[in-house]
Amino acid sequence: WSVQATVSWLLSEFLEGRSVSIVAEEDVQTLSKPEASSLLSAVVNTVNECLAEAPKYGLQCPKKVLGTSQILEAISRCNSTGGPTGRHWVLDPVDGTLGFVRGDQYAVALGLIEDGKLVLGVLGCPNYPMKKELLNYNHQCNQIKPTSPPSSDIWQKGCVMYARRGTGQAWMQPLIHGDTKFEWPNSATLLQASPIDDPSQATFCEPVEKANSNHLFTEGLASSIGLKNRPMRVHSMVKYAAIARGDAEVYIKFARSGYKEKIWDHAAGVVIVEEAGGVVTDAGGRPLDFSRGLYLEGLDRGIVACSGPILHDKIIGAVYASWDSSNL
Repeated sequence: WSVQATVSWLLSEFLEGRSVSIVAEEDVQTLSKPEASSLLSAVVNTVNECLAEAPKYGLQCPKKVLGTSQILEAISRCNSTGGPTGRHWVLDPVDGTLGFVRGDQYAVALGLIEDGKLVLGVLGCPNYPMKKELLNYNHQCNQIKPTSPPSSDIWQKGCVMYARRGTGQAWMQPLIHGDTKFEWPNSATLLQASPIDDPSQATFCEPVEKANSNHLFTEGLASSIGLKNRPMRVHSMVKYAAIARGDAEVYIKFARSGYKEKIWDHAAGVVIVEEAGGVVTDAGGRPLDFSRGLYLEGLDRGIVACSGPILHDKIIGAVYASWDSSNL
């Protein structure tokens, strides 16, 4: 709620005079209940603490502390249902709630759709290390007692990735810490997806949760192409971040029957992967359609994201072969 209120308020202020349509996950029903007063108070405090730092990023902070009604209004303003016309911001304030609770991977994801087409994506990944070699260390921290900590010169926890459609560029930079201010480029680096095009050498990403993903099919697919690397199971849209940065080559998600993919779970990540050189389609090879409201309607079986077109074609072919031979 705090993230949604903060992003909603900033967009409305920054785009003053324009109609701001925001598609987002949270509503105010729970916060509006009498028994939620302490929770609402915490949200109000968090939002005001966050907005007080807006000048660090070249933005105006509120002239005075925002009240409860203003923050509830900012959250409830995010009630758009998207669609094929107009400009719609798409926000997932905390993508990967379980990862967030566990201190593992999660993302703050913001995309922009104009007339049904993705044009912008931003992913904030607070626990995703700037260096690939720290991924295993982070995993150890959350599973078992870790080995020796990484040296301080490579330890930068958290990053932001972003891309604009048609530029052929996707960027990453570390989080802003302490008294540092946002001044381009602030250590920003270009992202480049992995050049690996042999499926047997690729690293697969897949969701951690089994509730909305068919791990059995993806395991069978990995086996059929002779995959040698262990799959990278990670919470949230950080999977797209891993593809864009070259930490992994393939993200496949085949939802269980009845599960509908929401646009806020994919929008920001898709444009970043594609501008970094990757390809994202459904399992039939068709681009994802973000123009049909809250859900990715008409998906052919599932979603396939790859680090490049050659690898993507091979994975799509393997999907067809595995699907035909399975009992799904």
